[in-house]
Amino acid sequence: MKIDGVPYRTIWLAEDGLEVEVIDQTLLPHHFEIRRLTTAAEAGVAISTMIVRGAPLIGATAAYGMALAAREDASDEGLKTAGAMLMATRPTAVNLRWAVQQVLGVLLPLPGAQRVRAAYAEAARICDEDVASCAAIGRHGAELIKQAYNGTSPVNVLTHCNAGWLATVDWGTALAPIYAAVEMRLPLHVWVDETRPRSQGAALTAWELNQHGVPHTVIADNAGGHLMQTGKVDLCIVGSDRVAANGDVCNKIGTYLKALAAHDNGVPFYAAMPFSTIDWTLARGEDIPIEERSADEVAFVTGKTADGQLATVRVTPEGSPSANPAFDTTPARLVSAIITERGVCPASGEGLLGLYPEQRGAA
Repeated sequence: MKIDGVPYRTIWLAEDGLEVEVIDQTLLPHHFEIRRLTTAAEAGVAISTMIVRGAPLIGATAAYGMALAAREDASDEGLKTAGAMLMATRPTAVNLRWAVQQVLGVLLPLPGAQRVRAAYAEAARICDEDVASCAAIGRHGAELIKQAYNGTSPVNVLTHCNAGWLATVDWGTALAPIYAAVEMRLPLHVWVDETRPRSQGAALTAWELNQHGVPHTVIADNAGGHLMQTGKVDLCIVGSDRVAANGDVCNKIGTYLKALAAHDNGVPFYAAMPFSTIDWTLARGEDIPIEERSADEVAFVTGKTADGQLATVRVTPEGSPSANPAFDTTPARLVSAIITERGVCPASGEGLLGLYPEQRGAA
């Protein structure tokens, strides 16, 4: 996608071809800065502090983190230690584990002298594969937007959190159909949930859509149900951090409430994700580990002051504790369909296996 007209991915190799550069998403939308990652530990910090975030991008960063690890210590023990460290940074998004295991699967059978080059090649392959998958998600999802178009009024799409190109290597998951629909010249408008407590919708999704010239409006998280009741939402599209084998969808906290409102008002509710987000080892969503993040993310907010500086302020009383579960799980019964790079399927075990029949032995 483009920033001020310049095309970017969210992660790429530096000019030396060895170190890794990423967009620091903790500073958006007010400042655009590029961070350089030189070690596996720095890649782990970037993931845990959400300099990079979004399930597919976390996986891509972990893959390059393994390449950086191979430069430091390409032994079996060194690679396995680095992989365990990276996998521990964010417990919910399964793409992280998947990417580390992909790289280890390539490297461990190789002689030590071949491992560094192979690690970089595998990380690059994972990134390119993610771009292709997200572009395909966009094409399949755009057809759902096209079906919702009545020929006169713009299609109103509600989304939650950020599942755009900032959450992937390029294109995005939930936003990929929106970008593809824009290319098809379908008139649309996006309702952007602010997505407290980190405000990934207000800070990131709105910034993306603004850069791309997509009509949108930022709303408080609690406004979505009202908009559905009053006929102002035609469909919802969200991303996912992990999908269980039965079609239950785990996504950013607050997604479940939007799915309930959509179900009550007859609004189609879609989840979009690449194959790497499906966890065939988990039978149901209630088995997905839910990350509990720092209470400070609830108690404090950061924004831009009138003089252009960033400031962090407390919004809760001193002494009031805060809880911060980062994700919730939406039961498959509330999900109209799942959008993947292979097409659209029912949110069910059989629906997923219809697109991925090779997983029948693993599911």
